Amino acid sequence: MNGEKTTAQGERLRYLVQAFLQDSEGYAHLPVPPDEEGRRRLLRSLMNIRMPRELPGDVLKIQDEYLTERAREKGVVTLAQIPVIRDGLSIWQGDITRLQVDAIVNAANSQMLGCFVPLHACIDNCIHTFAGVQLRAACDREMGRLRRKYGKGYEQPTAVPLLTDAYNLPARKVVHVVGPIVSGPLTAELEGELADCYANTLTLCAENELRSVAFCCISTGVFHFPNRRAAQIAVETVEGWLRAHRGQVDRVIFNVFKEEDRGYYEALIR
Repeated sequence: MNGEKTTAQGERLRYLVQAFLQDSEGYAHLPVPPDEEGRRRLLRSLMNIRMPRELPGDVLKIQDEYLTERAREKGVVTLAQIPVIRDGLSIWQGDITRLQVDAIVNAANSQMLGCFVPLHACIDNCIHTFAGVQLRAACDREMGRLRRKYGKGYEQPTAVPLLTDAYNLPARKVVHVVGPIVSGPLTAELEGELADCYANTLTLCAENELRSVAFCCISTGVFHFPNRRAAQIAVETVEGWLRAHRGQVDRVIFNVFKEEDRGYYEALIR
């Protein structure tokens, strides 16, 4: 049975590589790697650079089947598998795209279309890859609506979350939020903006009856917010929001990737 599944998944991968090559102007000539991992990397790259537009229904169907199986292969993590440390708070280290929760939080950019850099390791790239091309299209529709309302030059402001479906991810929804970018000394204004990212996201979740949410480490990494201070602000803000809005959100998971961040959160949540 496992051999049959692997063969079917391999066939889906080959089909999708060819379909996305033909769909990508200027890239149809690229050679297809002979190995499965090489084909996976090529497919992800083609998905990463693809602008939001319609995809033929038969290709979309195979993409969804492929991504559903990829999620199974990676291992779906349910809410029940994540221990509560205290007061509905949890820490989980790993790939956020594996989490079967009501909402996961994406550290987005102001264009809200995901990361276009092939194979980039950022969470924005990862979420868009494993959700499928529908996610970029949904973000594009929302940004189009906002630009019709606010003007053609509209970009998503810092700390204003945007909600979409999660498509092929185990989660139900994705909350996209732009965190503050630290390009000099850390200021009270930047700290306030980061706190607003957490508070506004929780408010959006409550308004949409999303009772479990997994936060990534917003604004750390390439946005240069100091990791320790970011963790302090995250925990303080979430705890304060939960106290002020009792019963509206049941579980908050702080999703970390680095050991450094895990240590900071473990010191704060005991």
